[in-house]
Amino acid sequence: MKIDRILFPTDFSDSKRHTAAFAADLARKYGARIYMLHVIYDITRDSVLYTSRLDMDSLYEEVKNGAREEMDNIASTAFQGFDDLERVIRVGSPAGDILQFADEADIDLIVIGSHGKKGLDRILFGSTALKVIKRANCPVLTVRERA
Repeated sequence: MKIDRILFPTDFSDSKRHTAAFAADLARKYGARIYMLHVIYDITRDSVLYTSRLDMDSLYEEVKNGAREEMDNIASTAFQGFDDLERVIRVGSPAGDILQFADEADIDLIVIGSHGKKGLDRILFGSTALKVIKRANCPVLTVRERA
């Protein structure tokens, strides 16, 4: 099995460092490039309210700046000394954009964290990881959040 490109999608949850460590170890073992992806949920997709595009653009730019800081933080810890790392931020639908990016970048393996939501939380919020597992065109490694 060849693993040249690993996708590490992150929502910056508490489990990010644990999942990033798996991605980093695999990348080092296989000499792979890591793509760290954060998808900002596009709230205009489901909104029936009118929002000015300018207002949304400035809001998303602020959120992107925060995401860049979080990515820098992860890169300086979990991916310290790792040169082959690309950071990508998108605005859209998390599961959909993860899958789209994986196809566009010809990803060999997705390493994604799983929160282990149960019951009502899972029904209300769904599972990005589960959607990715079901629809990905490449293998997906899920890393469960530590208790």
